[in-house]
Amino acid sequence: MSRREISPEELAGTTAVIIDVLAATTTLLTIMENGAGRVYPARSLEDAESISGKLDGTRPIRGGEQGGDHIPGYDLGPLPQEYPPEVVSGRDVILVTSNGTRAIAGAASAEEVLVGCLRNAPAVARYLGESGTQSVYLICAGTRGRFNVEDFLGAATILSRMNADAWRLDDAAHLALEFAHHHRGEIRQVLASGRVGRWFVENDLMQTLDFFAEVGASDLVPEVKDGRLRRTDSVEAPTDT
Repeated sequence: MSRREISPEELAGTTAVIIDVLAATTTLLTIMENGAGRVYPARSLEDAESISGKLDGTRPIRGGEQGGDHIPGYDLGPLPQEYPPEVVSGRDVILVTSNGTRAIAGAASAEEVLVGCLRNAPAVARYLGESGTQSVYLICAGTRGRFNVEDFLGAATILSRMNADAWRLDDAAHLALEFAHHHRGEIRQVLASGRVGRWFVENDLMQTLDFFAEVGASDLVPEVKDGRLRRTDSVEAPTDT
């Protein structure tokens, strides 16, 4: 339900999917899709500086937020529209956020760490079904370590695309499936109902909220390896015949 529930010991040998819909994992996915070179999610400002110092003298793009605020001296913020192809193509990018990138770092003990959001939820579900993994943790980053509705919606959406009969689900997963069923067709409305979602509505950022809400827009499933995002051999959606 939140990154505070991460237990490094329990994650050993499992696949962990980190979900921070608004906005870290959606932004990381977008950065990769838009052709960035090396992409690094950083746990903290100190880690971001350490990563930057090891990049062979090249100047990376540094972006993100801390406590919801722009980071002084950084190039960009936390939102996906700030990272279009003309900005990030071929460039190294370091992203540090209050919740999502911390959750990614906290799950490092897992055998495999994936980045999930609404935009790639079906692709993540297909990948998990074909990967052969025996144990999966869907980890909601939450807000300041507490539950939020948008990440729970992301987890629920992934689960709803999986073959539930093939897995032994815990109580939280059962609850998430019921949530997904109850709110089928209401993705945008659920996003707008949460505290962070209401901020987007109040600041006239509905187009951005619609971008976050577009389920299945991406077939990319990023994996975190040695602190860096890489493309998995994701399973493409079946085509109509």
